Amino acid sequence: MLNLVLTPVPAPVEEVPCGTVLLRRGLVANQALHLLSGRVAFGVIEQGVLVHQLGAVEGPFWLEAAAAMLGLPHAVDALTESPVTLQTMPLRQFKSYLKNLPEPVHTLMLDLAKAQRQQIEVAVSRLAKDADARFAEWLLRHAEPADAQGSLTVILHDRKRLIAAQLGIAPETLSRVLKHLRDRKLISGGGRVLNLLDPSGLQSLAGI
Repeated sequence: MLNLVLTPVPAPVEEVPCGTVLLRRGLVANQALHLLSGRVAFGVIEQGVLVHQLGAVEGPFWLEAAAAMLGLPHAVDALTESPVTLQTMPLRQFKSYLKNLPEPVHTLMLDLAKAQRQQIEVAVSRLAKDADARFAEWLLRHAEPADAQGSLTVILHDRKRLIAAQLGIAPETLSRVLKHLRDRKLISGGGRVLNLLDPSGLQSLAGI
């Protein structure tokens, strides 16, 4: 997890008990959370239980700083594994702190945040989604406009075995997924070019 060395301005300190959900996947960050002490686990929560854990951190630590920096929804859920002490910073103030850094440092931090975000999304996808959902999400992420009518296409620049490796599945599984999506009229085409016939259907399948 990306951490930042920032000195928070005076702000109310909150004591939070063990077992509290601090972050929810899909919710846009509206503040930055600074974990002063205690332990927090990251992963995927289902029905209030952390069923897949990606890791854990101990304070002092900025929780999911990449989402706050990039203005994106949280990519993971976060659950306290012990009583913790938190300090919150409004998002606008957090970003102003970053902008006050020297330009090369600010740019580097944003690049690191983007790289970490991509890694987390891949990790969460492998944990929480089946092969069909992972590939549907992959297709939407790599889609490009095909014509003026808004049709979308994906050009497979890599070999299928490399794409399968990115998704954490076997090449044979990817072949079955391609057949499933064609049978469901979600995609068409073959070779290195795939046409997305039903982007909304792919979004539903991917859970996004």
